[in-house]
Amino acid sequence: MPRTIRLLASQEVEMLVDWAAGEGWNPGFGDAAVFQAADPEGFIGAFVDGGMVAGISAVAYGDRFGFIGLYICRPDRRGEGHGRAVWDAGMARLGNRTIGLDGVVEQQPNYRRMGFQPVYETLRYSGHAVGLPGGGDIRPPTPDRLADVLAYDRGCFPAPRPAFLEGWLQPPRVALLAMKAGRICGYGVARQCREGFKVGPLFADDTETALRLLAALADMMRGTLHIDVPVANADF
Repeated sequence: MPRTIRLLASQEVEMLVDWAAGEGWNPGFGDAAVFQAADPEGFIGAFVDGGMVAGISAVAYGDRFGFIGLYICRPDRRGEGHGRAVWDAGMARLGNRTIGLDGVVEQQPNYRRMGFQPVYETLRYSGHAVGLPGGGDIRPPTPDRLADVLAYDRGCFPAPRPAFLEGWLQPPRVALLAMKAGRICGYGVARQCREGFKVGPLFADDTETALRLLAALADMMRGTLHIDVPVANADF
C-alpha cells in the first residue's frame, strides 16, 4: 500500500508521545505541546491508509544543531520500511546540522552505520532523594530572569533554544534557579511523568549546587524521581 510522509498535527504528536510511553520511555504529561512549540515542523510521520505507522522528531535548534528523538514504528508494522522512511525524512530535514540523539542500546549498531558516533553513556537513577544538602538561594524563575536562564542554558546546550525553554519553565513543570551573588549558578526542572517525576535539565556550576537543586525539586515533587546522568558525572 502507498506510504505518505508528512508533518504531524498536534494530536498526532500526542499519539507519538503515547507510543513512547508504550515503549517504556516514560514521557511527561504535557510534553508534546512543548516539544512541538520548540519546532512546529520538527515532527514527521509515515501514514498508510490514513493511519500513522511510524514517527520521528527532528527538531532544529537554529541552523547548526538538531536532535533526533521519538523514533518509533508501530509494533505491528515493523519490518516494512516505515521506520527507515521517517528516519530519512528527519535526517533530510536537519540537513547539514550537527545532529544528536539518545541511542537505545539495541539500535546503536544501526546508528553507527548511519554515521553517528557515541559521545558518552548515561545512567538513569530512580528513587527517593534523601540526605541531600539543602540551603542556599533556591527560587522559582520570574519573567525578568528568563533572559538570564536562556544565557545560562546556552553555556550547557549546543544551541540557543528560547522557544523550548519558554514553555518548559512553565507549570505544571516545576523550575528552580540557584542564585549566588545575584547571578544564576544553576537551574533545574522537574515534571510529572507516567511513572513518578523526571528531572531535566539540571545544570549547575558545581556538584554541591546541583545537589541542592535536586533536593529542592525532590521536596516539591514528593514522589519517585528519575534522573539521567552522564557517566562522566557519575559521582553526582
